[in-house]
Amino acid sequence: MSFNTTLAACSAGLAALFYAYARVQKWDLGITVNGFLAGLVAITCPCYWVSPTGAFFIGAVAGVAVIWATDALEYLRIDDPIGAVPVHMVCGIWGTLSLGLFATGAYGVPTPTGADVSTVVKGLFYGGGTTQLMAQAIGSSAITLATLAVSFVLMYAVKATGTLRVSREGELEGLDVHEHGMLAYPEYVIHGYEPGMHPTETTAAGPVMAPSRKPVEV
Repeated sequence: MSFNTTLAACSAGLAALFYAYARVQKWDLGITVNGFLAGLVAITCPCYWVSPTGAFFIGAVAGVAVIWATDALEYLRIDDPIGAVPVHMVCGIWGTLSLGLFATGAYGVPTPTGADVSTVVKGLFYGGGTTQLMAQAIGSSAITLATLAVSFVLMYAVKATGTLRVSREGELEGLDVHEHGMLAYPEYVIHGYEPGMHPTETTAAGPVMAPSRKPVEV
């Protein structure tokens, strides 16, 4: 299991690295790290049931899927700055479905006294048909729908209380400065902006920044 986990993470990270480079001609560290995470998430479900070959391909698909999912969110203008949905939701669903494709049928159900070889899990690519794949799809769909339903109810309830968003001042300063009084990424230079500065008027060129009356001490 540890070998399958490591192999899937590595194949996913490399797939994301080279696929991203093929698109933009740059080595993207952020996408590569998310690729590693995508592989780890994807292999979580099928890890025990698949061979190293299956683990490799499960990770490789996850490494590409995480980029496609990130592109889809950006196209839909859904804010996810760290790629949590592509990594955990999209690649989690892929990993769940992959059990129905790559399960070899060589491993029995784990029990306290050892593996029960009378019951095995065999995927589509190993002659098991679509039975396991359909079971995985039903389970994944049920969990996804239940999670979305509970999340929407909870977030709209928080929105109704007026506490979902931070203040406008907090949005402009950034929560690292506004809430904690320090820069989370001091090495990043944002041209034309310093903590404690706020737009005071709007011109044809855009908002004009001026120091606030109470600058934040960093």
